[in-house]
Amino acid sequence: MAKQFSLQLDRSVKTPLAQQIYKGIAAAIDSGVLVQGARLPSWRDLAAQLGIARGTVRAAYERLTDAQLIVASRSAGTHVAKRPAAGVGRDVPSDPALLVDLYPDFSSAPAIFQSGVPAPDCFPAKLMARIRAHAVRTESSTPARYPDPRGERELRREVASHLAIARGVECAPSQIIITAGFTGALGLALRLLGLEGRTAWMEDPGFPLTRRGLEIAKLTLAPIPVDEHGADVDHGLQHAPDAALVVVTPGQQAPLGSTLSLARRLRLLDWAAQTGAWIIEDDYLSELQLRGRAAPALASLDRHGRVIHIGSFSKTISPTLRLGFLVAPASLAARFAEAAACLAPAPGPSVQLATAEFLREGHYMRHLRRTKRVYSKQQDALKDCLETRAPGASIAGLAVLLPLPAGARDKLIAKKALAYGLAPTALSTWYMASPSQRTGLLLGAAMAPTESIAASCDRLYRVIDRLAQRG
Repeated sequence: MAKQFSLQLDRSVKTPLAQQIYKGIAAAIDSGVLVQGARLPSWRDLAAQLGIARGTVRAAYERLTDAQLIVASRSAGTHVAKRPAAGVGRDVPSDPALLVDLYPDFSSAPAIFQSGVPAPDCFPAKLMARIRAHAVRTESSTPARYPDPRGERELRREVASHLAIARGVECAPSQIIITAGFTGALGLALRLLGLEGRTAWMEDPGFPLTRRGLEIAKLTLAPIPVDEHGADVDHGLQHAPDAALVVVTPGQQAPLGSTLSLARRLRLLDWAAQTGAWIIEDDYLSELQLRGRAAPALASLDRHGRVIHIGSFSKTISPTLRLGFLVAPASLAARFAEAAACLAPAPGPSVQLATAEFLREGHYMRHLRRTKRVYSKQQDALKDCLETRAPGASIAGLAVLLPLPAGARDKLIAKKALAYGLAPTALSTWYMASPSQRTGLLLGAAMAPTESIAASCDRLYRVIDRLAQRG
């Protein structure tokens, strides 16, 4: 019986128990609580569970069978019968619009131009499968225990070493909390800081899920415009100097790709130190800088413990790992450890141990070097292809930003493109409601293999031209 379904019998009323069982199960099927294919207990087991005669339950099941609500067989047991789509789950709300805009279909494989996912051909899948299989065997062969809620020490140690080398961040393993991706780290930080009712700076444009997360945490958002030097810190100081929190993507601004200048970094850190504000550094795509050397992390310049650094392996290894990390300032490390233990412990040990070995043996750095070569080639080819049709396309992090004709609706174009196996991202989704809002399409270079770029661009332009003609 489904977890959400509880059959209650009232022996004080005149309605026969068999009728109550029939009505209760029928109502659960009709409302969608019991979905088609859901297995029901045998009439013997349900009779024992309810403490009533077997014949009573059998009579109810026979009525349900006659009504074609359930099917029963000796080999397969008793299941909810197939139902018309309109009759099952009709009261279930649709997916939130924000999720639909960013992730059109969680169940399907990534499509051409989709952002936020790594190219499948770049990853050493067989190597990682072997490492993960070994980690699973190791976990299964050791005595059962409660894992460290901060994360496995082996992974925290490897992350600390990697951050020191690649991002210039010096921290102890005790400052690192392993989380369920970036959003898991963000949620943990917002819970611990407890800034409800305060103001937060949010890059505009900026990652929509981060923006929505700040709203759910009941923070008032102050949009900060972005230019070729990153977030405009002076704008924030002028318009929201009393902010308690800043969320920033200094390495490669999401989604436009600019790097926060050194002058703005220093100004932001000085202001945070003077006012006691916190800075959440989303180290978005920092290790996948395709042009030039990646700038050190903002946390590497922090001398007053105001930066909470967050990274993840979703873009570099795989989003299916759901593996990220948070570097807590030394003054907050113990509190973050407690919060993780109480509210958001780290993912399972085996995936952490496999990732730790992937880093420790040097596979991760070799994978990054190869990935950057492939992505750079694909991004150049994509931009060149777009330029032949409509000059003005520009590099935006790991994507190419395609401007659209005046009046074009980028969300509608992105939606219609799915039918052609394309998944561009609408730029307007990343903006807050403001006069500066722009439209355009972000085309992920990781999911733009060179051999199919020309054909994919042609399909995309056909979608754009068709919708433009309709007005």
